[in-house]
Amino acid sequence: MPGLLRGVARTAVVAGTATAVSNRVSRRQAGRWAQQESSAEPAPAAPPPAAAAPAAPAAPTMEEKLDQLKDLATLKDQGVLTEEEFAAQKARILGS
Repeated sequence: MPGLLRGVARTAVVAGTATAVSNRVSRRQAGRWAQQESSAEPAPAAPPPAAAAPAAPAAPTMEEKLDQLKDLATLKDQGVLTEEEFAAQKARILGS
């Protein structure tokens, strides 16, 4: 039974990590699309009066950065990320 529990726990960690990475990729891609759309469309004559400016995302804390690095290390250990991809993502996380 402990081996089964360990397998279930490992699967949960992998699924959670994959979901977190997927969500980050989706948000980044949506941001790129929005940026492309805004640069391709002409600027409106006047902004709508009720439009509120979106809040800037808060800078990640050191704890969040460490969690992201642990997730990346897990993905690298599982063979999902190459050494080059790991290094690039690590540099991105530490640079932000």
